[in-house]
Amino acid sequence: MKSISIDTYKAENNCIRSEKIPLHKGRDENRVLYTSSVSLRLSKSQNRKAMELANAIASDLSRICEDVFSIQVVPPGWIYFELTHSTLATWLQSLVVGSLGVLGTGDKGTMGQGGLLKPMPNAQFAVQYAHARCCSLVLLAHREGLIKLREPVPSTSLAFWDVISPNPIPWLNCDGTLRLNHPDEHRLIDELIQVVDNIECPDVGGSVKWEKVALNLSQAFEKFWSNCRIWGEVKITSPELAQARLGLLMATQSVLRFVLEENLGVFAPLEL
Repeated sequence: MKSISIDTYKAENNCIRSEKIPLHKGRDENRVLYTSSVSLRLSKSQNRKAMELANAIASDLSRICEDVFSIQVVPPGWIYFELTHSTLATWLQSLVVGSLGVLGTGDKGTMGQGGLLKPMPNAQFAVQYAHARCCSLVLLAHREGLIKLREPVPSTSLAFWDVISPNPIPWLNCDGTLRLNHPDEHRLIDELIQVVDNIECPDVGGSVKWEKVALNLSQAFEKFWSNCRIWGEVKITSPELAQARLGLLMATQSVLRFVLEENLGVFAPLEL
């Protein structure tokens, strides 16, 4: 709103405060991209070309958040926001230490409020299994010394895992790019972002079918676990990659736990 106010009439500004012009998440799993149509929506009322307005808004936003997003204007007036690798690493770390749900209130109990008309057979168990699998793999990594936890038995607090080392998780390479670049790593991160967007911004997400959302996340985890090794040669030759993949496991467990307990109202088991 601050950036828009620089290049739009104040009267129109007041009008759009109550209008939802959300960011739309792109489907490119190789990068975290959001798009905004705000300049297209405002160009007519402002009597300005959409590209001109988009460039003005993007210029101001770039000064404010260039370390968070790289911003690009695309004809006929779209504004693209691509999350930087460093910010993505910080966000993943925040999931590991248990910040999920602090900013938003979530959408509790949608199963009992029409979120799903017909529960999906065996879906809940599949999600619970994925959660338990994440827990067992993290505990195995602790026993084998790949990571070090302050307390091997997970707590019931928001900070589920108390990681002593490595802290933070080595998400980034020496050149500042994310270590996690396998297609199934990208897919799992993409699912995590989608789920957390729905949790933190329920007014934007609208009616969320949480069982389906949770199942999609658990399926992305299963594919990640099938194709992205942690032990064996990876542990020996690329220990930091193995640790980053463990971090992704912990982030996934954190989100699965929240959805199971807060949105589906069921137990998130540590083992099965």
